[in-house]
Amino acid sequence: MGGAPFLALNIAALPPQLPLEIGSEILRGGAHMAHKAGVVIAGGHTIQDKEPKYGLVVMGFINPKNMLTKGGAKPGDILLLSKPIGIGVITTAIKNEKCHKKHKIEAIKWMKIFNKKAAELSIENNANAATDITGFSLLGHAWEMASASNVGMNINFKNIPVLDGAKDYAEQWIFPGGCFDNESYFKKHIEFDESIPEAHRYLCYDPQTSGSLLIAVPKDNLTNILSMAKKYDQPLWVIGEVTKGDKIHIINR
Repeated sequence: MGGAPFLALNIAALPPQLPLEIGSEILRGGAHMAHKAGVVIAGGHTIQDKEPKYGLVVMGFINPKNMLTKGGAKPGDILLLSKPIGIGVITTAIKNEKCHKKHKIEAIKWMKIFNKKAAELSIENNANAATDITGFSLLGHAWEMASASNVGMNINFKNIPVLDGAKDYAEQWIFPGGCFDNESYFKKHIEFDESIPEAHRYLCYDPQTSGSLLIAVPKDNLTNILSMAKKYDQPLWVIGEVTKGDKIHIINR
């Protein structure tokens, strides 16, 4: 929402049989990335569980005047995405031991990239709305924005950035379970161009870990935000526009 994080707490669920050095590396990795983000880890909580889980509870500051919310997108706004989609498909392929090493490396690289600069550029260029793309997928979170703003959207499938390998794994029907939950819940709000294959449609419902930002920026500010993004080496893809209406249309041209 445009805030600056400053304090975090570790939350970890670790199996008793997990080697101590692996648990230590998990916590060390979290501390390293928190330090890069200017965040102090002030403690946390650990429990035993069958499957290792780790996350951070984060607190921060924000000027209410600069707050970005899901509501506020206006017809004519341009939709920007700051990272490729397909992380859920790639991580599922990793779990199934079907992922090529180069695809794994690329996915991890993107998950380690902060959204800080994309958020700052959004505020500086008077974005009307923004949301992160996480567990509810690109289309799930896009619908949340559209619903909160009482608008529709046109998204061009050909312009959506997708991680290398994700389309291939999708065509092998390698998807996380949450993908089908998202499709079931949000499909009534989505209309796909008939030319888009079914497997590729499900990519748009793929849950993301450390995913991108979806930003609605006024058309008059598009040139400036793209220029600034290039200056700071911040990827931004134009994937569509905000429209009048109450549906998200996925076109393919």
